[in-house]
Amino acid sequence: MSSNIESLELNIRAARKTAELGKALDRLSHNNDFKSLILEGYFEKEAIRLVTLKGDPNMQDSDNQTALIKQMDAIGGLRQYLSAVLQLARMAEKALVEDEETRDEILAEEV
Repeated sequence: MSSNIESLELNIRAARKTAELGKALDRLSHNNDFKSLILEGYFEKEAIRLVTLKGDPNMQDSDNQTALIKQMDAIGGLRQYLSAVLQLARMAEKALVEDEETRDEILAEEV
């Protein structure tokens, strides 16, 4: 097996793993518990609660403000991670198709 084929096979395996993460995220996003707890509960309701608290006169000291910002950052971090998983999965699916086609062309030439 040529080094090109070996390299393509490695890429294909990696792309399949990444694509599977995207499929897992897609399944999660259709799960009612995930929607309720994370998409609505954490990304929406908790974010609103934290923003409301940020303006609360009783929460204006430095420690409370820092804690609120950290919690908001955590929401943004998780959302960003999920978006990255989805984006990488889309790219992996495209690369998977291209790499499989290239591998098949190389194998057909070698015969």
